Amino acid sequence: MNALLFDLDGTLTDSAPGIIKSVKYALESIQAPIPSDEILQRFLGPPLWESFPVYCQFDESSTREAVRLYREYYAVKGIYEQELYEGIPELMLELNQAGLPLFVATAKPDMYAGKILEHMKLDHLFVDICGASADNSRADKTSIIGHVIEKHGLNPNASWMIGDKEHDIYGAHAHSMKSIACLYGYGMQNDLEQSAPTHMCSSVQDLRDVLLNLQL
Repeated sequence: MNALLFDLDGTLTDSAPGIIKSVKYALESIQAPIPSDEILQRFLGPPLWESFPVYCQFDESSTREAVRLYREYYAVKGIYEQELYEGIPELMLELNQAGLPLFVATAKPDMYAGKILEHMKLDHLFVDICGASADNSRADKTSIIGHVIEKHGLNPNASWMIGDKEHDIYGAHAHSMKSIACLYGYGMQNDLEQSAPTHMCSSVQDLRDVLLNLQL
């Protein structure tokens, strides 16, 4: 099967407010310093298990507690402190009506990703919504993309990964998939350029123009 795999945060939704508030809640709860706004922005996209050790210098125990506290806030409030990018609902509907199999491949835990898209009333447009596993055995983007491919028998050579971070692009490369980098999201342009995506799109309209002209 040929398919389109979409990242969630920074690609379909502007989720920064809820994520950053959840990070601050976790750090304040354990009386850890709050990083600069620039550093907080880097929490958007990658797995928390990677971000807390890198950006807060936490050991395994502190990271586990920070992730627990993050989820304590996120599950109740942060999950709803986001919105779809303008034009995304229409684009997903258009792609669905064109008969293109749509999937979500996100580093966000399964339990949250499904709730978000259900809240946004988009969940029915996707064949499956796949995220990180609860036990953290599937957390990085490469393993999540691999999970989608294996679970649904996708043809990676004829499928595409669409995301806003270099992790999405490198994950696509790892599975011989083509990729689209979304510059309107949270990724840095230099990082995305270095990851060598198949296409780069500066807006949702650019993304629409590329996707509707793909030969799947």
